[in-house]
Amino acid sequence: MCLKDNHLHLPTLSSPFAIEGMSFRNRVVLAPMSGVTDLPFRQLAWRYGAGLVVTEMVASRELACNAGESWARLKNTGITPHMVQLAGREAHWMAEAAKIAAGNGADVIDINMGCPAKKVTGGYSGSALMRDPDHALSLIEATVRAVDIPVTLKMRLGWDETTMNAPEIARRAEAAGIRMVTIHGRTRMQFYKGQADWDAIRAVRDAVSLPLVANGDVTTLDDATEILKRSGADAVMTGRACQGRPWHAGVLAGACAAPEGQARLDVISEHYEMMLAFYGMETGVRHARKHLGWYIDRFAPDAPGHRKASVLTATDHKAALSGLLELLRDGETAVERTMAA
Repeated sequence: MCLKDNHLHLPTLSSPFAIEGMSFRNRVVLAPMSGVTDLPFRQLAWRYGAGLVVTEMVASRELACNAGESWARLKNTGITPHMVQLAGREAHWMAEAAKIAAGNGADVIDINMGCPAKKVTGGYSGSALMRDPDHALSLIEATVRAVDIPVTLKMRLGWDETTMNAPEIARRAEAAGIRMVTIHGRTRMQFYKGQADWDAIRAVRDAVSLPLVANGDVTTLDDATEILKRSGADAVMTGRACQGRPWHAGVLAGACAAPEGQARLDVISEHYEMMLAFYGMETGVRHARKHLGWYIDRFAPDAPGHRKASVLTATDHKAALSGLLELLRDGETAVERTMAA
């Protein structure tokens, strides 16, 4: 249900919401993040109670042309509904990729019109599509026609502050058959700088009757409540706040408490082993480094630089994990000493 006047009646984050009869168990969505929300990360986020998780961005042409990395990003195990995000610049390849995704278990297709990365926008994909709404609509229409499952759209407020055209595109997307819209409260030219403009999202709320998800700087429960109030959205999306905390979306939804002490170390160890199993040993060790860095930054921020570097450059998986856990234990001890002082 979409609540047009939910500035008066804020939805409860723990309550379900739906698109086309497909129910999501709560209103906190884990953002799709390239290089982050791979299958191991999504599995953990789902286990800890995220209402909806989305794959990393899958390049449509590469998927249709059978590129291995795209197929890896498409994988899913035990997560329902399975939401696949596609990116591209040509209607033909978006339609073909949508068919492939639907044929391989996708329950929802999400179209990426929000990624600000230069390597994406330089190829006229992601948020670059917002510079040409007519062309963007051709991709939307082709994707919607290609599949019988719901198609959703994620975008920004506009390309820059002079072209804040998200309300117009959302309105046209709704007419074309889009079933849900997610808005990141920044323009492409802002990248991730400054503060997301939660109030500006309300213009999209006023333009459509679709379920609306608000995204941008949602870190705490207070943030989630405030963005709902100011944007009029039905749900929230959190992304960077979950780096180093794959359980965090579930915490915001009230589905779990953040693990602490040994329980947290156990989750971190399991995450590392899941990445090694998913990617293979050599690739897994390299891919995991960014996640290990986030864990250290969150839970051992005062760790000596040389010790952090030894963990992040280790080529032996056992040495990397044991070094990480030792750092995190030392970090907890330092916090305890500070609190006791």
